[in-house]
Amino acid sequence: MTVTIFLASLLGTIALGIPIAFALLLVGVALMIHMDLFDAQIVAQNLVNGANSFPLLAVPFFMLAGEIMNVGGLSKRIVNIALASVGHVRGGLGYVAILASCLLASLSGSAVADAAALSALLVPMMVAAGHDKKRSAGLIAAGGIIGPVIPPSIGFIVFGVASGVSISKLFLAGIVPGLMMGLALAAAWWIYTRSENVEPAPKKSAREIRQALLEGLWALGLPLIIIVGLKFGIFTPTEAAVVAAVYALFVAIVIYRELKIAQIYEVVVSAAKTTSVVMFLVAAAMVSSWMVTVAELPDLLVELLAPLMDSPTLLVLAIMVVIVVVGTSMDMTPTILILAPVLMPVIKQAGIDPVYFGVLFIINTSIGLITPPVGTVLNVVAGTAKMSMDDIVRGVWPFLLAQLLVLATLVMFPELVLIPARWFAG
Repeated sequence: MTVTIFLASLLGTIALGIPIAFALLLVGVALMIHMDLFDAQIVAQNLVNGANSFPLLAVPFFMLAGEIMNVGGLSKRIVNIALASVGHVRGGLGYVAILASCLLASLSGSAVADAAALSALLVPMMVAAGHDKKRSAGLIAAGGIIGPVIPPSIGFIVFGVASGVSISKLFLAGIVPGLMMGLALAAAWWIYTRSENVEPAPKKSAREIRQALLEGLWALGLPLIIIVGLKFGIFTPTEAAVVAAVYALFVAIVIYRELKIAQIYEVVVSAAKTTSVVMFLVAAAMVSSWMVTVAELPDLLVELLAPLMDSPTLLVLAIMVVIVVVGTSMDMTPTILILAPVLMPVIKQAGIDPVYFGVLFIINTSIGLITPPVGTVLNVVAGTAKMSMDDIVRGVWPFLLAQLLVLATLVMFPELVLIPARWFAG
């Protein structure tokens, strides 16, 4: 009966169009009433405790760093580096989009921010070069979801807080899978461009390539600082977020001089608005996750999945299928906050590495950002590129399949995550 109450209240509130944060609150209240535990003080206490977390301080600072990068010219210079490097090969602008996606992912950690920045810059260029607009926008949307996988990642931060897994280890474990996602997109784009008849751009001179690299050197320094700092224990992920924000602010104002002092207020307000949505979701989820624990729903799930406990690969595969289905109708953050606390006890009991599972979970929820009907990244790119949702869905499917293939490969071969993760973690 408890499971029925949980699912009915969650699906019912979502079906009524109630915002996810309030839906999570109502789920917690419904379980409290069912178990005769309702107390307004418990609701308020869990709301406060949900946001009162030191690791979550990384979220506003990474959000702020991302805003500064877009306004202050760091993102633009990353694109220029990609253009100078691979813009001249056949289908070069597509590879530019993929390379820029990987580089931007190491700066912001937000799929929406990366996809919005790249679609505004590259979709008009790709269309002018002769590429199909639907396929171009689909590629950029699929590239955007690399953002939550390559560190720094806001998705990993939320997952780490919700499940109790080391955020530093999640960051370092996401590097190789994120690069694999980029390679899969490059392979899919190469297959597609074989049937195109688009003249590549002229090759940049050595002087132009050197100039692009020199201008983008300050932007490229940020991911290096974060990865080295985490690997050698110089700072925590939260401190890394502060370093990223301060570094981006310094480069944007002093080095590139594209961010004016008068613009800082607008940048901070924009980052605060985005952060408030995430933080309220996390706080509201604490109410429902507390009740999920009290109601012993993870124990019920363990019993349900008992036949698969002896086969970790089948268990992970079954869970990934469930998350793919959930991701078609729910955004990344609520999916993490709802499913991670429920699934983590199952994963630990089955003897599966929590960091490995966390990487697969985030890749899966990232793929959900480009699956209709919700597809947050699809909506953002469609709006930026001024095209219909139907068109971008038709354009994204080959690249969606490529990302699903990466996920399936990682499920079948866990060592692809575990071995590099151990190396990076020392």
